[in-house]
Amino acid sequence: MLDTFDLSILAALQKDGRLSNRGLAEKIGLSAAPCWRRLKRLEDEGYIQSYTAELAPKKVNLNVIAFALISMDNHHPDTLLSFLTIVEKCPEIQECHSVSGQCDYLLKIITRDMESYEELLNNKLLQATGIRSTSTMFSMKQPKVTRVLPLSEYP
Repeated sequence: MLDTFDLSILAALQKDGRLSNRGLAEKIGLSAAPCWRRLKRLEDEGYIQSYTAELAPKKVNLNVIAFALISMDNHHPDTLLSFLTIVEKCPEIQECHSVSGQCDYLLKIITRDMESYEELLNNKLLQATGIRSTSTMFSMKQPKVTRVLPLSEYP
């Protein structure tokens, strides 16, 4: 169970993952040693999965964000393995969600342009056995993009 100091550590790191231990300790009102012990425990227990740098997609020439809805013929393990292996190997596929509703999977894909999206779809993704259909929605604007989790919802 997380206490208020743990939640404060997580909230602070979500906003600035580059905080030093001393800076983090000052921000949450602890001394450095107990802050470090708590941080280490949060890492060891899997609350903190990794530390990364979030890049600006357009700065690295990634201009198309697409959401592909994938419907499968069946859910046989071999069919899913073929599909999920391709998904895992494609760095353009940022997220893969098994979903309820009208399709089986929702993929978030980022590519350079429409041509590279079409190439990914036709030459990689649709090579998986068992895909019945795909439908794609393209993001026109992103009024909100965040990776910050709403810790206020934590019991």
